[in-house]
Amino acid sequence: MYRVVLVDDERLIIRGLSTVIPWAELGCEIAGTAHDGVSGLELIRSIRPDIVLTDIRMPNMDGLTMLAAIRSEFPGIQMSVLTAYRDFEYARKAITLGVCRYLLKPSNLDELQEAVKLMVSRLDAMPQLPEDPDDESVKEAGNHLVKAALAYMKEHCTEQHLSLGEVADHVYVSQWHLSKLLNRETDQSFFDLLGSMRIAKAKKLLADPALRIHEIAEMAGFSDVAHFSRSFKKIAGCTPGEYRNHQM
Repeated sequence: MYRVVLVDDERLIIRGLSTVIPWAELGCEIAGTAHDGVSGLELIRSIRPDIVLTDIRMPNMDGLTMLAAIRSEFPGIQMSVLTAYRDFEYARKAITLGVCRYLLKPSNLDELQEAVKLMVSRLDAMPQLPEDPDDESVKEAGNHLVKAALAYMKEHCTEQHLSLGEVADHVYVSQWHLSKLLNRETDQSFFDLLGSMRIAKAKKLLADPALRIHEIAEMAGFSDVAHFSRSFKKIAGCTPGEYRNHQM
């Protein structure tokens, strides 16, 4: 039996999906349900299901990033979307991230069963395949996650306590997985990337002669001037003061 996780913030939808689809006849069983994206991902990490049927328009959740997180971290999981969100470009992007079917609510039983049968057939074929049948979607998912992580880091880089864990939570993956993705896609670690972003911010601030070096250090996200100066020289090749003098 393939294990299935259902994720939807509408409890009525969860109950309906649990009862209307003949799961046992299709070789499946409901392994768990969740009512928001965060708890859904926690459940997926906990029980490692074979199939996920999920909505992507739930409160406090970036649906595409959640799909990318599942695809990147668990490439063998088969996913289908059941949503009321009618947007062609959004649906197209979901497909590139490895979604088997993008179904619109209300969806009839035939459409739902066809989606489940497709996911089951893909799972049945996997043992005979030398690798994941859609390596490209896994790569696309990784790219999506890295872009989302970098955008979040750029927006929050001046916050002194920004951590890998916070960014990983934002893109719905584990710290270990995000670290691996960042290294693979950028050839840099999280801390190297964060340092570069902070130094880029500091360079802009150094153009203002009214700001003192210790003020700039704090504004750029550094906890002390000594750390700021060491990091600046390592990345820019000169001290903050030398950089300022050269620019003026």
